[in-house]
Amino acid sequence: MKEQQNMEENKEEQILDRQTAAKEVVLTNELTKLGNQAVKKGLISGHGYHGGKYEILCNGQIFLLTPEQAHSYLKDLVKQHQK
Repeated sequence: MKEQQNMEENKEEQILDRQTAAKEVVLTNELTKLGNQAVKKGLISGHGYHGGKYEILCNGQIFLLTPEQAHSYLKDLVKQHQK
């Protein structure tokens, strides 16, 4: 009985791990797309992952953000300059 419960818990963990990994891939792809758009528009000079954080180079400064923060920042930045 306990073995079956452990197996079910393990399966649930594996499903959650796969879902988390899939979300991270989507986020990374979106960050790359948004970052490249911002570079192309001259809004930032560079971007990418660095030491577990997302690095944005802008006006000679380096900003280290969580991937989620970077996504929001870049999304807003690109949106503001679409006009």
